[in-house]
Amino acid sequence: MSTVSKTLATDGSEQPSHLEIPDEETPRYSKRETLLTMIGVLLVMLLASLDQMIVSTAMPRIIAEFNGLDRFTWVTTAYLLTSTVMIPIYGKLSDIFGRKPIFLIGVVLFLIGSAACGAAQDMNQLIIFRGFQGFGAAALMPIALAVIGDLFTPRERGKWQGITGAVFGLSSVLGPAVGGWFTDNLTWRWIFYVNLPVGIAALLVLTLLMPNLRSKVTNARIDYLGAILLAVAVVPLMLGFTWAGSQYDWISPQTLGLFGGSLIAFVLFFVYEAFLERHDRQPIIDPSLFKNKVFTVSILITMITSMAMFGSIAFIPLFAQGILGISATNAGFLLSPMMFALILGSVLSGQLVSRFGKYKWIAIAGMFISAGGSFLLLRLNVASAQSDLWLAMIVMGVGMGFGMAVYTVVIQNALPKKIGQATSAMTFFRQIGATIALSAMGSILTGAYVPVFQSSLSPQVKEFAATIQQQTHQDILKAFENPNILLSPEIQTDMTQKFQQFPNGMQIYGQLVDAVKQGLAQGLHDVFIISVSLLLIGLIVVLFLKELPLRGRGPDKKKTTEEQIAEEIEEAINPSLIH
Repeated sequence: MSTVSKTLATDGSEQPSHLEIPDEETPRYSKRETLLTMIGVLLVMLLASLDQMIVSTAMPRIIAEFNGLDRFTWVTTAYLLTSTVMIPIYGKLSDIFGRKPIFLIGVVLFLIGSAACGAAQDMNQLIIFRGFQGFGAAALMPIALAVIGDLFTPRERGKWQGITGAVFGLSSVLGPAVGGWFTDNLTWRWIFYVNLPVGIAALLVLTLLMPNLRSKVTNARIDYLGAILLAVAVVPLMLGFTWAGSQYDWISPQTLGLFGGSLIAFVLFFVYEAFLERHDRQPIIDPSLFKNKVFTVSILITMITSMAMFGSIAFIPLFAQGILGISATNAGFLLSPMMFALILGSVLSGQLVSRFGKYKWIAIAGMFISAGGSFLLLRLNVASAQSDLWLAMIVMGVGMGFGMAVYTVVIQNALPKKIGQATSAMTFFRQIGATIALSAMGSILTGAYVPVFQSSLSPQVKEFAATIQQQTHQDILKAFENPNILLSPEIQTDMTQKFQQFPNGMQIYGQLVDAVKQGLAQGLHDVFIISVSLLLIGLIVVLFLKELPLRGRGPDKKKTTEEQIAEEIEEAINPSLIH
């Protein structure tokens, strides 16, 4: 006969304790509450990720209507600035006041911003409204991930985090297609209006059916000064990386001033946050989080992989259109193999984490596969076929999917009482990493392109260009010193008409296009070298990730009759231990 061990309940009496008693970070909710809440959460996540993918498709039409080519980058920049600043703030507020009110506030702000963007009458209004939309968007993804942490045990979270990764992949496929259809068949304004019915449905589900997920914090304080310091630190950092290499040189006074000001503000922010934490006054980000090695290593890996992967993804369509000659419309669907592979990898890794309760080997495998995909990208050149690109994307997609499902589970398992700010910190650093990568890799591409383009020009082309310049005082080579000529059918048509006027003009034009492809291929090769290097560093760092047991029961493990009876007795005698 088995022995049932005893423990002291809160009233001092002895209670059976051989069964797993849920603790405060694994609350119980009915299946109905859980499933309906997850429907609302997944709708919100689809809303947030779809919005990031769908807007870029309509930007050419918006620029044409508002005559806003000089300000079009600010449509994205304003959104990134506000959302990045607010991510850790929302995470901390959700830890203090509970997930539900902060989540609902974020959804409402996002929907108001979406409606305003759809109604914008000029470029300046659109920029302002996109910034407002970013204030709401910042709450959507990190708090959605935190809600999953509240609803499920760490071991159960794996499969749900895998599903959230699949949502991201699905939005990457649907976004360009939906955005293009709305823009071509209705109006670009519907790329914003489409958020309203989906968002309202999610809002109703969450308002009526989502449990309160109340916080246990009693001395709630809002860190206003910390929020200001964080904004002062993040805004110049984002602007610096956005403008560096395009509007200003990397070592220009403007760029260095932005980076220097951001560094000073970050130092002041963390000094002040450490002061608040010592006095138990609820800082936005507890500096002590970084004393947890699992958290620190996970954040570092997340930032490295974000820089490597999202930087690479951003330049794959450029290779497809510029080198392979795929049309812009088809290039929008070119990422589909990668995203379907990402969905597969995300769901599979989530199921593996949930089943085996281990994550380190999955994290290592994901990083190794991602590095393999990056090596395949590195092999691409002007002679590559579309199948070469597909193979590289599929391999990288599987690796990305493995990584996306793991680290949220790892961080939440390591810091169960700080799920909100830990999850938002991960999202915050991931977004910072992606921004750094896009700007830095863009500068690397530009720096490598021009020298290779110039060296690839034949003496015949140079002689032709010099002759034309003497006759018309125009430097025709200037038009080819930007690889965008390969991306615009309009520019190519115009240049073809001009070169047809000269003897051997089309032959010279073909040689110029070949030189452009050589320069672009070398620039992209240098970008992919950075990606491979980062992933190799990540592969080393992931080896230092500590394996902590994932609390909770595996999906293949059934409760014995004795455990079920003991659990019912435990809940009847002392429900406070569970609830």
